[in-house]
Amino acid sequence: MKAIRAILVAIMVALVLPLPAKEGMWLPILLGSLNEGDMQSMGLKLSAEDIYSVNQSSLKDAIVNFGGCTAELISSDGLLLTNHHCGLSWIQKQSSVENNYLDDGFWAQNYGQELQNNGLRVTFLVRMEDVTEKILGGLAADMSEEARTAEIAKRIEAVSKAATEGTSYEAQIRPFYYGNEYYMLVTEVFTDVRLVGAPPSSVGKYGGDTDNWLWPRHTGDFSLFRIYTAPDGSPADYAEENVPMKPKKFFPISLKGVNVGDFTMVYGYPGRTQEYLTSYAVEMIMEVQDPLRIGLRDKRLAVMAEEMDKSEKVKIQYFSKQSRVSNGYKKWKGEIRGLKRADAIAKKRAFEAEFQKRVDAKPEWKAAYGSLLTDFKAAYEELLPSLFANEYFYEGGYSIEVVRAARRAYDAVIGYEEATDEEAKAQVVADFKDWGERYFKDYHAPIDRKITEAILRSYEQDMKPEQRPEILQVIAKEIPGGAGKFADYIFSESLLTDETRFAGLIEDFSVDKIMRDPSIQLMAGLVNDYQTIRPVYQAQQEKIDRLTRTYMKALREVFPEKTFYPDANSTLRLTYGKVQGMEAKDGVRYKHYTTLQGVVDKYVKGDREFDLPERMIDLQAEGDYGKYAQDGELWVCFLASNHTSGGNSGSPVINGEGQLIGLNFDRNWEGTMSDIYYDVNQCRNISVDIRYVLWVIDKYAGAGHLLKNMELVE
Repeated sequence: MKAIRAILVAIMVALVLPLPAKEGMWLPILLGSLNEGDMQSMGLKLSAEDIYSVNQSSLKDAIVNFGGCTAELISSDGLLLTNHHCGLSWIQKQSSVENNYLDDGFWAQNYGQELQNNGLRVTFLVRMEDVTEKILGGLAADMSEEARTAEIAKRIEAVSKAATEGTSYEAQIRPFYYGNEYYMLVTEVFTDVRLVGAPPSSVGKYGGDTDNWLWPRHTGDFSLFRIYTAPDGSPADYAEENVPMKPKKFFPISLKGVNVGDFTMVYGYPGRTQEYLTSYAVEMIMEVQDPLRIGLRDKRLAVMAEEMDKSEKVKIQYFSKQSRVSNGYKKWKGEIRGLKRADAIAKKRAFEAEFQKRVDAKPEWKAAYGSLLTDFKAAYEELLPSLFANEYFYEGGYSIEVVRAARRAYDAVIGYEEATDEEAKAQVVADFKDWGERYFKDYHAPIDRKITEAILRSYEQDMKPEQRPEILQVIAKEIPGGAGKFADYIFSESLLTDETRFAGLIEDFSVDKIMRDPSIQLMAGLVNDYQTIRPVYQAQQEKIDRLTRTYMKALREVFPEKTFYPDANSTLRLTYGKVQGMEAKDGVRYKHYTTLQGVVDKYVKGDREFDLPERMIDLQAEGDYGKYAQDGELWVCFLASNHTSGGNSGSPVINGEGQLIGLNFDRNWEGTMSDIYYDVNQCRNISVDIRYVLWVIDKYAGAGHLLKNMELVE
């Protein structure tokens, strides 16, 4: 009887205690050997073959890389679901003051109304293959790094070519575990992708920068596109005869809702993580790199916000730009906060002490790896000056729009001078004109003028005179008023800050005019200075990369009891966990979901971030939630403990039966450091509840026709 009672107690404890959150971004090709049993014990009803297969249709066939984000197929006629912020640049390009899809939303009523997007590509993974032996096999241990790199590049080219010859597929071979393993990804690209639907930004970006990276969230962050193919189903550029895709696989959509402890998985294309950085790297990021980036972006954001509030046209022009700048800015602030709260440096150092202890205890390990940590320490100390200069170039000088435009103008000059006949020269000018039309469509000189002055003043404040680029030393010495006067000079004279002056250049193209342009002078000065820094910075980074490759090899040998997943590198990954709230800080516990009531509670009429369409307010007041409610409430977003990163935006959140329950779009601010250090206690991914997506489409937008080819599971 005691034994039976003990068993019953154990069962009850298992039912009551929360399931462990799971760190890791796992390769789908290895799920069967590494994760299948663990996932099934947590609630997965599928097999690894159902998730990834090359022999039958699987969940991977419903997922695409969507321009650096992720998207998924949700209907039998090629409908794609991704985040609003992932589709934002395409929605913005389709918008004008007359057709302001950012403010008003867009809903195609039929296939014919769907909008073409030149340049938008989506990529399916056909198969993944371990090619480590083909790439690394037989490499001599004593090869120089230069010779090793060249030989690997040669092998990659040969293996990729052999894999795709005679097909329409593409192939990429990527390093994993910092070059200790290599995998080939064979892909198929579709280029006719049309905008189908998007809520107004007051829904799709509700809460704006104030709520970004924070919980609770109330954002309907989704947009809809459709893949078109040639009539035979093959990839094809836009053509009227193209037809909606008939996919191999699309996600059924669950209307059953979610509860605390429910199994979840996120399947998508996380961009970049650095989970195996040493404590020295983390310290540098927290104390130097992130603060520098934050400070420079803060100046740009302040200017954008001021000017966007003045004009509807400027708001449309800079909507996507401002979002990109703000996203990194707030993420880095949260990253510092999260790393401090998790005491990441101390925990890294404790792990490194255990590593050193194990290494020192074994002679062959000590010979191979004994000095690794001291070598890392010295390498990061050596890197700091060039890191500072590198960050200042990209987040400072090269963040100025007219500086980047000047580089484009300089490239046009080179192309023009290298052209061998008048026809080729005319083509260079025509291409430059086309670029200019796109550039000026989304350009507001007063914003760029103020940012230029702010950035140039930052150089003066943050760098000793002798450290500044030479052109800025000259400006400070020879121009009374320094940065402000030089900015005035650029924006009163440059051909690249005024559309009329640019049109005059195109009418009478002159290499001499371009090369005398003040924006070219500034660009050339900044770039020339960077060219002296870049080789030093790259050499130091390559040294760290070599150390990290050895360190990664050592970790897998020295800690055989631990399974090391490879860092994210924009390849297809699966992460799994559960629906789960969290304790944000002492005395503050977050519930795992938000509702439409919470959306309305935040509503501020006319506010740039918290305004709402009147129809949504009315529907909420009426409680008109249809079949999309749970316990009388319309859920908007929910938290789960899936390990996600940038690139996972738009990824499907899937239940144990392989059904779509949400759309991943963010992380909590306390957990933004998960790219560097994953803490199960404070890292959560944030998703739009799929029922809110359907409610917005059906009830709010009146676009229920879009649901007819979906598979809805009641």
